[in-house]
Parts: sequence; C-alpha cells; structure tokens
Amino acid sequence: MKVLVVDDEAPARERLAALMQSFSGYEACGSASNGIQAVRMAEETQPDIVLMDIRMPGMDGLEAARHISGMDTPPAIIFVTAYEEHALEAFESHAVDYLLKPVRSERLKSALGAARRPNRAQLGAMEGLGGDSSRSHICARVRGNLELIPVSQIYYFQAHKKYVTVRHAGGEVLIEGALKSLEDEFGEAFLRIHRNALVARNSFAGMERNLQGCFEVVLKDTRERLEVSRRHVAEVRRFLKSL
Repeated sequence: MKVLVVDDEAPARERLAALMQSFSGYEACGSASNGIQAVRMAEETQPDIVLMDIRMPGMDGLEAARHISGMDTPPAIIFVTAYEEHALEAFESHAVDYLLKPVRSERLKSALGAARRPNRAQLGAMEGLGGDSSRSHICARVRGNLELIPVSQIYYFQAHKKYVTVRHAGGEVLIEGALKSLEDEFGEAFLRIHRNALVARNSFAGMERNLQGCFEVVLKDTRERLEVSRRHVAEVRRFLKSL
C-alpha cells in the first residue's frame, strides 16, 4: 500500500513515515507540507492512503481532502490532529479515521490496516468536511491533471449548460457544477450580475451601457465586459456606489 504523508512540520512527517514503514506492506510514496502540495502529490503518486494533518497554513487538510476526493481513484484519508476539539465524532460517523498526536505505533497500525479505498458514502463524507466554510482554491482537471486556482485570483464564473468557465489571472478553465452552488459558497466575495455569471467584487471597474442600450460590467484587470441582466442592474449599481 502506497502512503502519502502530509504535515506542515518536518519532524512529524519523518516520524509518521518511520512508524508506517516499520509495518510490513506499506511504503511512503511521498510527503507534503501543506494542502496544496498534498493535492498535487496525490495526483502525481496515486497513493492508496493519505495521512493528512488538519491544521496547516494556506490550504488546510479538510479542504485538501475535499479536492483529493474528486480524483478518478481517490485514496482513503486518515486525518491526523493535535486538537481533540476537532469534529472527531463526525469523522467517525463518516467512516474517515483520525489519529491524535502524538501518534502511537499501535494506533497507526490499526488505522492503516482498516484503511481501504472509500466507497461513495465515504466520498460524500469527505466532500462534506469543512462544508461550512468556503474553499480557498477551485480544483479543475486540465489535460488530465488537477489544477488548483486560488479563489483570490478568479475574476468571474460564467455558466454554460452543465459547465462553468472559471476566468482567472492565469487564463481560464472549465469545471462541472452549478453556479448556484458557487454563489452559496462564495457569495461574500462574488456578486451575481446575470443568471449565468458571478463576478468577483474586487474585479469591478464600473458599469456602462453598450451601443444596444444594455448594461455591461467592465472588469478592472482585463477590461473585459460582461452583460448585466435587467433584474440585476439595481443591485450592481448599489454595490458600485458602496465602493
């Protein structure tokens, strides 16, 4: 079984790897010091199990687990935490194991022995972890690889049928999903201007009429223009006046 070890502290990663490799049948396939690295390493190494710290700078372990659960063949995730006040009962009920630091050898062995690739119910549980807070990154598959786009660098989301275009500082990607779900998650940072578009509040440069008499939002960094539907003109105008 290939195991990816994720912890922001090098001594903790080394100790977990040493403990794990003292058991037969397991090998370390890599290590990561934060959630972003964890997602990329999981895609690259295709582990069977991920030992995932929860509190890490940048992207934490809960968000990383949500992204990893979207892989074609997702690994089983065992959370590692030094804080008992985390929702341990929720982890148990969702069939996602956890270990309290300092990790004991026999407890790690038991967790690894019970770990297996998650079924649909477990995947749903992982996707729900941390669901009360919005993600710091959007995960997209580009040419077969997972790409993480910081939400802070996204200009707008624009829906077309079952796909959503994510326009960001580095270009654009397509993701599957509903614009309403994105609005529910990121509503504090994005404003709906049309039934098919959400624009980052920090990307507005203004609103103007085009030659056809329709209103358009002008984006600050790209100078792109997006149509504003009549039902959203008043809300966009109020927002611009508040800036």
